[in-house]
Amino acid sequence: MTWSEMQPLLEQGTIDTLYMVLWATVVTVVGGLPLGILLVLTDKGGLLQNTVVNKVVGAIVNIGRSLPFIILLIALIPFTTFVVGTFIGPTAMIVPLAIGAIPFFARLVETSVREVDHGLVEAVQSMGGSVPTIIRKVLLPQALPSLVSGITTTVIVLVGYSAMAGAVGGEGLGSKAITYGYQRFDTQFMLVTVVVLIVIVTVVQLIGDLAVRLLARRGRAA
Repeated sequence: MTWSEMQPLLEQGTIDTLYMVLWATVVTVVGGLPLGILLVLTDKGGLLQNTVVNKVVGAIVNIGRSLPFIILLIALIPFTTFVVGTFIGPTAMIVPLAIGAIPFFARLVETSVREVDHGLVEAVQSMGGSVPTIIRKVLLPQALPSLVSGITTTVIVLVGYSAMAGAVGGEGLGSKAITYGYQRFDTQFMLVTVVVLIVIVTVVQLIGDLAVRLLARRGRAA
C-alpha cells in the first residue's frame, strides 16, 4: 500500500481513536473519581466508615479490574447495544472502554487520596468542616498532582483498549491495523499504525508529566 493510500486511513483511524479515548476518559473520571473517594471514606478509620459499603464497592472494583478487556468487550455487547443502539463504531466503543477503565482509575484515585496528610483533614474537621468541604478543600486539591498522573496512566490504558476494540467492530487505529495490516498481510501498514499509536501515547505522557510538574510547583509555591 502506498503512502497516499495509507494517509486517509491513518487520519480517520487517529481521529476515531482520539474521539473514543477522549469521551471514555471523561466518563471514566466522572465514574471513577467518586468511587475511589468512597473507598477511602468508608474504609476503617475513614470519615464515613462503613465496612459493608467498603467491601461491596471494593469487590465490584476488583471484579472489574480482573476481567480481561477483550472478554468484557464481548460480554457488554448487549448492554452497549441497549445504551447506544449498536455495538459497532467509535461511539459504541465508548461504553465498554469507560466501564473497563473505571475500576482501574478508581484504584488510582484511592491510592492518591490516601497519600494526603491526615493532619490536614483533622485540622479542617476541628474547624467544623463537613465531609463535602474536606473533599473539596483538602482531599482533591492535595491529591491533584497524583490524580492528574493517574488520569494520564488511564488515558494510555484506554489507547491500548481502543486498539483491542478494533477486533470486535470498533473503529480507530486498531481496526485499521487488523483490516488493512493483519488480514491483508501488509506489514508496512501495520508498522506505521504501531508508530502512530506510540506517538499518541508519548504525547499523552509528555502532556501529563508537564501538568503534574506545574501542579506540584504551584502547590509548593502556595
